[in-house]
Amino acid sequence: MATTSTDTNTARVAGVLFVVSALAFATAATILSVTFDWPDILREPASVVLPAFEAGGTGLVWTWFATAWTYGLLAIPVLLLPAALGLRDHPAMRVATYVGAASVLLSLIGFLRWVFVVPPLAASYVTGNSTVRAAVDAAWTAQHQFGGALLGEHLGQLLVIAWSVTLSVIILRAKVLPRWLGAAGLLVSVLYLLNQGDILAAAVPGFPVWDLAGLLGSTGWGLWVAALGVCILVRSTRGRRAARASAPADGVI
Repeated sequence: MATTSTDTNTARVAGVLFVVSALAFATAATILSVTFDWPDILREPASVVLPAFEAGGTGLVWTWFATAWTYGLLAIPVLLLPAALGLRDHPAMRVATYVGAASVLLSLIGFLRWVFVVPPLAASYVTGNSTVRAAVDAAWTAQHQFGGALLGEHLGQLLVIAWSVTLSVIILRAKVLPRWLGAAGLLVSVLYLLNQGDILAAAVPGFPVWDLAGLLGSTGWGLWVAALGVCILVRSTRGRRAARASAPADGVI
C-alpha cells in the first residue's frame, strides 16, 4: 500500500507539472511572439534582430527568461514519468527518460542565451561604429548557429521528438494510458519533425521548408503534453479510488 500511495502521489505531481509547464510555456511563448515576432525573427540577420532586441529592453529579457524556465520545468515530470506510470524497470522508458531530460537541457541552453549572451551583443551593435558592428555580426552568427540552431532547435527538438515517439509507442503497447494519446503523440511528433526543414535551411540553403510545420508541430506537441498531464491525473485519481475501495477488504483479510 505504501508503494502504491507513493506512485499515486508521484503521478499526481507529474500530471500537474506537465499541464502547468505546457500552459505556462504557451503563455510566455505567445507574449514573446507578440512582442518580438518569435520564432520568425530567428531567421533574420543581426541587423534586424539585435536592434529589435535592444529596443525591447529589460522586459524582453525577462520574457525570454520566463520562456526558458517554463520550458525547463518540463524536465521534472519527464524524470518522474517512469514512476508515475509504474514503468521504472521498462528499458525503453528508462532510455527515453534520459533522452527527454537531455532535450530539455539543450533547449534551455538555446533559450537562456537570449538572457546571458544576446544582451551585450545587442548593446554593442546598437552603440558601436561600423567596425564594431561587423565584429558583433560575426559573433552573433556564431552563437546563434551553435547555441540556437544546433543545440536548442536541431538537437533539442530531435531528442524531444524521440522521447515523444518512444512514449507514444509504449502507451500503445502497454496501454498504461488511453490509446488515442499514443496515436496523437505519433502524429504531432511527425509534424514537429518536419520543422527540421526550416532549421536545416539555415545551414543548407535551398533545403525544402514547410512553413506551417513549426506552428502546427510545436502547438500540437504542446497540447499533447498538456493532454498527457491530464490523462496521468485521471489515471492517478482512478488508482486512488480503487485503493480506497479495496482497503476494507484488505483489512478483513
